Amino acid sequence: MLCAVSVDLDEIPNYHAIHGLAPPQGDRAHVVYDVGLDRLEAFARAHHLPLTVFAVGRDLERESNAQRLRTVVQRGHEIANHSLSHRYDLSSLDHDEMVREIQGGADAIESTIGERPVGFRAPGYNFSDRLGSALLDCGVQYDSSVFPCPYYYATKTAALGVIRMLGRRSHSRLGHPAVLGAPMRPYRIGVPYWRRGTGILELPIQVTRKARLPFIGTSLILAGPWGARTITRDVVGEPFVNLELHGLDVVSGDDGLDELVPHQLDLRVPVERKLEALSVVVEALRHAGYRFVRLNEAAAELSAKSDAGAR
Repeated sequence: MLCAVSVDLDEIPNYHAIHGLAPPQGDRAHVVYDVGLDRLEAFARAHHLPLTVFAVGRDLERESNAQRLRTVVQRGHEIANHSLSHRYDLSSLDHDEMVREIQGGADAIESTIGERPVGFRAPGYNFSDRLGSALLDCGVQYDSSVFPCPYYYATKTAALGVIRMLGRRSHSRLGHPAVLGAPMRPYRIGVPYWRRGTGILELPIQVTRKARLPFIGTSLILAGPWGARTITRDVVGEPFVNLELHGLDVVSGDDGLDELVPHQLDLRVPVERKLEALSVVVEALRHAGYRFVRLNEAAAELSAKSDAGAR
């Protein structure tokens, strides 16, 4: 059984954009890279974990960010593509614009670390058939964007409604509700993308077997260590577990994010308790016999099995 732990390096301005807030100023805008990335790497070392880090290309224009990412690579972790500018409407752009976002992100990463990324994750988990086609045209080997989670979809719908009622404009977008019926396990994308086919390999964001609850950093942290252990029991036995985190999962309001705290419940959880919950999950999966790999390694193994089964 395989488990991959990935991290989306969504920087603080993206969260302000979600909640319709003015962009953060000064050092607050860079907390994920300046504070969170070191904590994530220390967490990975403590638990002997290879990580897959999804980086936004534009963030690498800041030299200190680029240097931190190079250090992450030197320590054996994978860097994957989270687009050039983290546009939440990426999946609805025309083909040429999508390609510019995909290729631009890959170019920025390659120029930073000397290696072109092979994996992609769409901002906001929003996928579309046209995005799948663009990824194939760009030579991407695997995608990890599809999130077939009714609870997440309902929560996001409600949150966007509240933001509108308060007179703010969120940059976040809802994807197609049919994604809720997409496969829970890795599959080759068809048309429509929530059906199996012969397209790009999709490694869906993890949900539990019962009720398809979210098995991601935010939900596990809010559940606390005991709750996280309970939720983990409902994914043990899956042949592949795709645990997705965000850089925000290892920072808190104490890291200079007071303005965001009223809008992000997870920022009210102390960092020590966040790391405790995540540690419980990792160790429970390891105890259950999971082998931890990068997403590119998982994609290679799963593709080989899929191709062998098709012959």
